[in-house]
Formats: sequence, C-alpha cells, structure tokens
Amino acid sequence: MTIAIIGAGVMGEALLSGLLRAGVPTSELLIADRRLERSAQVTQKHGVKNGTNQEVAATAQTVVLVVKPQDMAIVLEEIRDSLKPNTLVVSLAAGITTAFIENLLPPETPVIRVMPNTPALVDEGMAAINSGSHCTEEHMQTAEKLLRSVGQVVRVPEKYQDAVTAISGSGPAYIFYAVEAMIEGGVMLGLPRDVANELVLQTVYGAATMLRETGEHPTVLREQVTSPGGTTVAALRQFDDFKVRAAFLSAMEAARDRSRELGMQ
Repeated sequence: MTIAIIGAGVMGEALLSGLLRAGVPTSELLIADRRLERSAQVTQKHGVKNGTNQEVAATAQTVVLVVKPQDMAIVLEEIRDSLKPNTLVVSLAAGITTAFIENLLPPETPVIRVMPNTPALVDEGMAAINSGSHCTEEHMQTAEKLLRSVGQVVRVPEKYQDAVTAISGSGPAYIFYAVEAMIEGGVMLGLPRDVANELVLQTVYGAATMLRETGEHPTVLREQVTSPGGTTVAALRQFDDFKVRAAFLSAMEAARDRSRELGMQ
C-alpha cells in the first residue's frame, strides 16, 4: 500500500521516518510539500520519492495531510480530482473536522482526523483518532497501524478532539515550559547549568516512568514525596498561592478554544 505524506514539516518528516523505522519500504512512501526545496531535502535524506500534491495523491492508497489548518482548503482543492476511489485521507491538522474535509473531496471519501504530538519524533507520540462518515473498521485499523509507528493511538469521538488538542497536542509544550523554569530555578540557586539540566531531565523522566509503571494515581505519588512540614510541602504551598493549578486549567481551556476557532476559520 502506497502512503503519500503531504506536508514535509517537522511532523510530516517524523511520521515518514517512523514508518521507515517500522519497516515500510521506501518504494511505498511518497512525500510532497509546497516548498519544493524542503521536499527535495527530505527526499535526499530518507530516499523516498517526491512529487507535487496532485502527483502523490493520484498514486497513493492512503494520503496523510500534515498541513497547517489555514492551508487545508487549498490543499484539498488541489488533490480532490487526483484521488482514486476509496483513497483513505488522514488529516493531522488541528481543529479541522472530518465534515469539512469530506465536503471538499469526492463523495464517500473515507476521512480520519488525527491529533498527534511532537514526541512522535522519538517514537513516543500520542495520537487520538476519529472516523468520518464513510470509514470502515479496516480504514481505522490502517490509520492506527500507521500512527503506531511513532507512538500510541487512542480512538475518541470527534467532539473530544478539541480537548485532546489542549491536553496531548499542546501538552509537550507545557512540560517543556515547566522544565525550562526548573532549570532556571536550579541556576538561580547556584547550580551549574549543565548540572541543573541533568537533574531536571532525569527527574521528569523518572516521574513519568513511575506514573506509567506503577499505575498509581498522581495524587498518591505526590503524597509519597510530601512529608509533613518538609521541603516539598513548602514548595507546593507556593504553587497553591500562585494558583498554578488554576493557570493550567485556564491554559488548557484557551488551547481548546483556539482549536475550535481554527476549525471555524
């Protein structure tokens, strides 16, 4: 089965490289990008063929759209007459509904909407998917197999996708933001930057591993670290005083609302 990836940005290349690592032959992969120099760069690096949006769409059985939401309508108009019947179209654009895509493509085109995230670059991505009006179970399984090459996959009703965007789609940035702050805090407290960096990264990695491997609720694990009258409770008191939890909730609501706005635009 030939897979065409339209959009050779960070996420497009991450998916392409993940498929290659998963054993998909280069002969079954195509790449396209409106920036011809970028398309040529990815082709040279990974050894796959490239072409125009129309050319790769005409050849593939699965077309993956990794384009900006504001560019989606243009790309759909470009490829609609090139698609073969029953070509599966998989969209990774934030906020863009399956109905929007279906309305701009030939009748009964199967469409799947995906919200991925950037840890796909290291095969630790999290993708939430939902089907459009014309998808079969086989189409969903095809999309899941494709996305498992770069991480984990979960099925959700489409009404939850804007919330997913606010959690896992934008979530890595929240973690990176917190890590930045912790490293700067270490430097402020007198640690060399390289030492602060190593301490923070391993702490974050270890905490995430504990959450996954123990299966314990984060509240339980937090309480295990929080001795009465100790250093941790003093730090957490500051988080409460500065309403850090409320700030997270407000930030996630803002991300969800922006996802909805992108879809309406």
